[in-house]
Amino acid sequence: MLSASIVSYLVGRIQDLPAGLVYGLVAFLVFAEAGLFIGFILPGETAVIVAGVVASRGHVNVVTLCVIVVLSAIAGDSLGYEIGQRYGQRLFALPMLRSRRPALERALDGLRRRGPIYVFIGRFTAFLRAIVPGLAGMSPLSYRRFFIANAAGGLIWGVTYTLLGYFAGHALDSIERYSGWAGLGILVVVIAFIIGAHFAKKRGEALLEASLQRDDSESGEGSAQGDQ
Repeated sequence: MLSASIVSYLVGRIQDLPAGLVYGLVAFLVFAEAGLFIGFILPGETAVIVAGVVASRGHVNVVTLCVIVVLSAIAGDSLGYEIGQRYGQRLFALPMLRSRRPALERALDGLRRRGPIYVFIGRFTAFLRAIVPGLAGMSPLSYRRFFIANAAGGLIWGVTYTLLGYFAGHALDSIERYSGWAGLGILVVVIAFIIGAHFAKKRGEALLEASLQRDDSESGEGSAQGDQ
């Protein structure tokens, strides 16, 4: 299959790299997603999934990869928290964030009201994953409470996306192994799963946003009644 061959070619190029360099590259991309705000350009989950596919070929160890991804995610978010705590509102002046000011304000308000829960949920949304640690440093949320929620989210996110790439790699092997209609059927199932997961994630983000807006309006009405 053509699409499978293209993916195999890309994975093959990565497999040409030493295993240590693959680990280091993935660790940097996951760490820098929130620590250096590169998540706006390249979501860390992309690197994790590709590395998981490479692990399915035996070039790197999947358990070691899971550990590296989880630790890098936690460490990167901790750096993001520290940056937010030290530089605060100056983050909003960054060119990549200036146009997103309303969304950042809503996220900061969500952190003030929900704290650890918002940190945990933010780990599974690309935009929030890149910015929530910095905003958490600006909020009243203590580092201890942030760390617990961040570690829980980082653990689940890191293992899930690594294994997603790992098992997708095995599915890719099956696509290449079988020709004709059997291979096409496997490819359709894999694509359908990916599309379904994408729309489920988008729906979850929309429901979260609607919930935040509803809570904001209810809080406003409650304040108005209290003033009366």
